Amino acid sequence: MKRYDLRHLKNDFEPRMKEILGETHKATETLIFLFEIGDFTPVQRSADLVKECGYELYNSLKFNEVDWTIVVKKD
Repeated sequence: MKRYDLRHLKNDFEPRMKEILGETHKATETLIFLFEIGDFTPVQRSADLVKECGYELYNSLKFNEVDWTIVVKKD
């Protein structure tokens, strides 16, 4: 399991997330991403990106007032 904190990137977290998803990971490895949201559009964009990169979205939840967490695993 690897955890990636992208909150410092604010609304520009997607390029870094895509870069991480493009890296080679073990088939059984679970990835956890934390990112900051303003409105909820980054949530849908992140889910679309996960699918586009060939991963399965296992969990997506609001962490606190401004942060979101998603858990993904390679199909």
